[in-house]
Amino acid sequence: MRSITTLDLQYAHRFYGFKGEAQYLHGHTGILTIEVEDSVNEGVNMVFPCNEIRKTAWDVLQNFDHALILREDDPLLPAVLEVYEKQGIRHGAPQNTMTGPAFKTELATAYPECRLVVTKETLTVEGMIKIVYDLLKDKLNIAKITFTSGVNAASADFSTRHEIERCPLCGIALQNGICPKCGYRKV
Repeated sequence: MRSITTLDLQYAHRFYGFKGEAQYLHGHTGILTIEVEDSVNEGVNMVFPCNEIRKTAWDVLQNFDHALILREDDPLLPAVLEVYEKQGIRHGAPQNTMTGPAFKTELATAYPECRLVVTKETLTVEGMIKIVYDLLKDKLNIAKITFTSGVNAASADFSTRHEIERCPLCGIALQNGICPKCGYRKV
């Protein structure tokens, strides 16, 4: 069975090297749907609480919200960083409160202090799915991810590879045998 949640992401990007409208810097509202699969947890009668899927995903993915996402070889990248430096916001500003932890993977690097994500490939809906799965695959039993951005949409199915131990009282993943939400300890 599956538990499903969605997140809204507002971001700006461009398709560097593309010969069409998308070569220009533009913004999107993206809708990310994450489906988590597992057995129904008898204690709480659900696979995984949707609000906890959302929280787990948002902790990492908030770096994409209201961010500029550029490919690592885009000539706009150094120019943007130079402007941010001149403005005194490259290393953060007091108004920048929606930051998640910085991350660096093979596919993307987040610079939350300046609301910037740098990707290896052009950020298409398919590319976003690859990045999201890479970031969350060890935290959630992801069965499917769908990403819609404007008129573009893609989805991918994944094989769930492991059972994540969950709290019998509230259904969320245990961390070292302890529930971070309610304090339950696995005996």
